[in-house]
Amino acid sequence: MRIKVINGNTFQPMTDNIGEVAAAYAAPGTEIVAATPSAGPISIESFYDEYLAIPYILEEIIKDEAEFDAFIIACWGDPGIEAAREITSKPVVGIAEASMYVANMLGAKFGVVTVLERAHNLIEHTINKVGLAPRCAAIECTSLSVLDTEELRDHACLVLEGAGRKAIAAGAEALALGCAGMSGLDTMLEAKLGVPVIDSVAAAVKMAEALVALGKRTSKVKTYQLPEPKQIKGYPEHMQSSSFRSEAVA
Repeated sequence: MRIKVINGNTFQPMTDNIGEVAAAYAAPGTEIVAATPSAGPISIESFYDEYLAIPYILEEIIKDEAEFDAFIIACWGDPGIEAAREITSKPVVGIAEASMYVANMLGAKFGVVTVLERAHNLIEHTINKVGLAPRCAAIECTSLSVLDTEELRDHACLVLEGAGRKAIAAGAEALALGCAGMSGLDTMLEAKLGVPVIDSVAAAVKMAEALVALGKRTSKVKTYQLPEPKQIKGYPEHMQSSSFRSEAVA
């Protein structure tokens, strides 16, 4: 089984960490390939950043669609996941959706600890999109930027511990780490906080493996049908909707 894990941003050290964590949790026989988009923002902390990143995230799927069994979008807004599911029938897993589903199974209410306050609405939008708002007790933003989570690990862990305690006080019984850059901090935080702490990248890897092992593919009946062929001005040939494979499953 081959799984491509796509960092949503262009910060290579974060891609490296994501790849290491993904490989550590992957089952024997699963090959993990971590990829950095060819262009886009160095971090994603706003809707603007997210929308700029999406074409290059999709490009990472399009160019290697035949080479992998599943794809993971490793950014907590799951940017472009609906479009990604349109252009391939292979499973596409977002780390936000995966981590929330896991947290939802481990506690009656979950919380999300994440980055800057300006990302709150982006996180809230993602939770609403997957239909889990009624089960979310808290979104705890911090002073951490996305890059801080990678470059200031000890400080990030301390800050996230404080945010986690606030989420627990608000009713959270399990926590999802709301940024791919927080990968690898779950075990330390769980020991300090005493509740399940979900590494979003790890959760996505196990979910992608499960979907492939079950032999399931993305439905093409309605929502995730292939895009209608049409001219897309200014985009390269491989990004044209007429170039996508027509393979589809119900």
